[in-house]
Amino acid sequence: MKLAFSTLGVPGLPLTDVLRLATAHGYHGVELRAHPEEPVHPGLGPGERADAAAAFKASGVEILGVAGYARVAAPGDDEPVLTEIRDLLDLARDLGAPYIRVFPGGDPAQSPEEADATAARRLGTAAEYATDAGVRILLETHDSHRTAADAIRVLGLVGHRQVGALWDVMHTWLGGEQPSESYAALFPYLGYIQVKDIASADDTTPLALGTGVLPLTECVEVLSRHGWDGWLCWEYEKRWYEAAAPLPGLLDAGREHLSRLLNDSA
Repeated sequence: MKLAFSTLGVPGLPLTDVLRLATAHGYHGVELRAHPEEPVHPGLGPGERADAAAAFKASGVEILGVAGYARVAAPGDDEPVLTEIRDLLDLARDLGAPYIRVFPGGDPAQSPEEADATAARRLGTAAEYATDAGVRILLETHDSHRTAADAIRVLGLVGHRQVGALWDVMHTWLGGEQPSESYAALFPYLGYIQVKDIASADDTTPLALGTGVLPLTECVEVLSRHGWDGWLCWEYEKRWYEAAAPLPGLLDAGREHLSRLLNDSA
């Protein structure tokens, strides 16, 4: 498996510094948070996109994915959501990234059936554009569709190879699923996996990997047992928790922890 980290852990950091961190600390890739406050986002012009892609290529670091904020199950008109997804797909294509991330974003006022149908309709429509772009759309286990069981209700309705799943291990755990259950549901759709650690279900402040309660050992064991050989991406949510320790000082220990889990489960 290959290891990456998300720029959510180093909010606003220039790309040159992000790449320096990745190479210095032995990470194979980076997940780019696509938001206007970040150096890479859908508002970039062609020249800036080309420069970013060239910088990654020169460094030998891969762009794992573009983490967007489109909410595919949210109430309202389809077109603004589809436009947001298309913009993310264009950005990922121009950067050479294989994936974009979208959220479910359903509203509590919706029935689950309505939220599922809305998300599936939009993802099915966007899938054709994704095919042309050569980029895969990944629905993250998050918010209204926190568990793998929730996510596959949507993905099963879509039934398109360009639409898959991003497994956030915190959300499936908070939703009451065991790693073996989450993997069994998601493996036909799985793009990559976001790992992290937290103190408890009531305190989701990010911690160094291996120092919290999330079942990372079990996750890696399940993946290894089934021969899954994709990406593990450390999503350290520093952007939302100012008091959290800075990510750069944790990167070496995080890589070593994941490498140890991979070796132990081999």
